Amino acid sequence: MPNIELPVVVIGAGPQGLAAAAHLVERDQAVLVLEAGASAAAAVSEWGHVRLFSEWSELVDAAAARMLEPTGWGAPTTGYPTGAQWISGYLAPLAAALGDRIRYESRVVGVSRRGRDRLVDAGRAEQPFTVHVASADGTEHRVDARAVIDASGTWSTPNPAGADGLPALGERAVADLLDYRIPDYRARTKYEGSHSVVVGSGHSAVTAVIALGRIARRDPSTKVTWVLRRGAVGNTFGGGAADELPARGQLGMRAEEFVDAGLIDLVTGFRVEKIDRDGERIVLTSEDGRTLAPADHVAVLTGFRPDLSFLSELRLELDATLQAPVRIAAEVDPNLHSCGSVAATGARDLAQPEPDFYLVGAKSYGRAPTFLAMTGYEQVRSVVAELAGDHEAAARVELQLPDTGVCGGAGLFDSTGTAIGASCCALPDRQLIQIGRPIASV
Repeated sequence: MPNIELPVVVIGAGPQGLAAAAHLVERDQAVLVLEAGASAAAAVSEWGHVRLFSEWSELVDAAAARMLEPTGWGAPTTGYPTGAQWISGYLAPLAAALGDRIRYESRVVGVSRRGRDRLVDAGRAEQPFTVHVASADGTEHRVDARAVIDASGTWSTPNPAGADGLPALGERAVADLLDYRIPDYRARTKYEGSHSVVVGSGHSAVTAVIALGRIARRDPSTKVTWVLRRGAVGNTFGGGAADELPARGQLGMRAEEFVDAGLIDLVTGFRVEKIDRDGERIVLTSEDGRTLAPADHVAVLTGFRPDLSFLSELRLELDATLQAPVRIAAEVDPNLHSCGSVAATGARDLAQPEPDFYLVGAKSYGRAPTFLAMTGYEQVRSVVAELAGDHEAAARVELQLPDTGVCGGAGLFDSTGTAIGASCCALPDRQLIQIGRPIASV
């Protein structure tokens, strides 16, 4: 096996990438982590002000904890950390323990097989992967690898406001006035007495709505508009007390309280077609001609999509709708499951026609919005076991996932509010960085 001495390249030093590296080290496998940012968990640092709805016990990978124990690190056991606390309390120490196995400011711009483009069959599987890397100074180099684990996430490619998946008319021209991630609403004076619009229905949007609702409660001159594409509220508020992740359930409960109290103006069936600039304010117009009052702040929190551009020379089998591995796509497709349920996924589910290449973490769900950190940790445990030749461990499932409590009769709705499917979820939901706060901190 001529490639056995080459490292496994892990793309991304986020939670799943670091965990994959820890598992590889534990199994005595050579590993090189390529991170585009200047530090580990660079994407997490961009939402460091936001609190997760997963507890500490659900945010630490087992192999990573074993690697850290000899350093004197103690695992946080209770509470819901912010993104910044997740980094300082776990991710940064883990990156330090991995040391020079991580190469920072190294953006992967292409992955292929050495000497083989996508068309070539002959000897393909026997050739190592060639990973093209761009450094911060603009230089490029190549790294050979015996396997590649893509844990780069989806943070760099947020969805636009346009309801058809493309930027709305005029959206590019006003992009400097739009937020595509949860703003830091702790800078309260920036939002007091102004009009803020939140576009989206997921947990990120709910988190933003709650933060703005608190500001509006203190300052009645603050106006908040929450825009939903769907024609009916449906399961927007989640599973409430039935959610087995209590902080996630409380998110929806608190958002509903703010809506019922009149602090949030909830607009349904608003599918953004056009965005105009009115001085330094923004005007959103829907496909049916409705126009919102000019807004001072607009947060477009409509989810994320995977960046597949640097994988164009690999042979991938992805679902045509979600751009996720086909073996898990049907279970996470929000068109089929109103609560986005899926069983734990492992190497077999994530395997591609390109041998020894795996998509893991949030990127493995493609455009589906539901993912948990613990799901990603189970994925990398299984994938690394497979790469190490421990097929029995790779096939084993070592994870039980919490139920969302939204699997009742709410069902699915189209943009007019017409029911188009029943809630058919029998398995638990999951989420990675669709993030929120426990009720105790509200």
